Amino acid sequence: MIRGSRREYERHDRAVLVTTSSAPQVVALDEQSERPVTIERWADLARAVLIDEGLGSECELNLTFVTTEEMAELNSEHMDKTGPTDVLSFPLDDGPDVAFAGQPRLLGDVLICPEIVEKQAPGDPDDEMALMVVHGVLHILGMDHMEPDDEVEMKAAEARHLSAWRKSR
Repeated sequence: MIRGSRREYERHDRAVLVTTSSAPQVVALDEQSERPVTIERWADLARAVLIDEGLGSECELNLTFVTTEEMAELNSEHMDKTGPTDVLSFPLDDGPDVAFAGQPRLLGDVLICPEIVEKQAPGDPDDEMALMVVHGVLHILGMDHMEPDDEVEMKAAEARHLSAWRKSR
């Protein structure tokens, strides 16, 4: 176990569980080897977004980094689109009251393809990765950008979270 200032990281090969006693849990997995990923860093960012959005220790999010091929398959299967994309979010629609006794409520899965993120980054790939983590988590929490008003709200939330992340670096 790796201990941070107030966080604990349970590391298992290419996986990490970020926990604290009073904050959401994030299970991060690196299932690709195309691009190096510091999973603790991105799990911390996902956790910070959940905390800032008002979620506590009663929930858990999965954050998985996948290959280009896997992302292309998921994009085709779930979005009816050809080719890989940068991020996909799969919220669990069970609602806030559905949980197993003594277990955190599962929020859903955010899947990110580091190779696509790096290719599309207009500047620093870490900035683009941060945007994808925040974007994916906000989708899990029910935000979208299908309507103009929703897009404005989501972009404002992304900017707020990214600003806080940059200040903490």
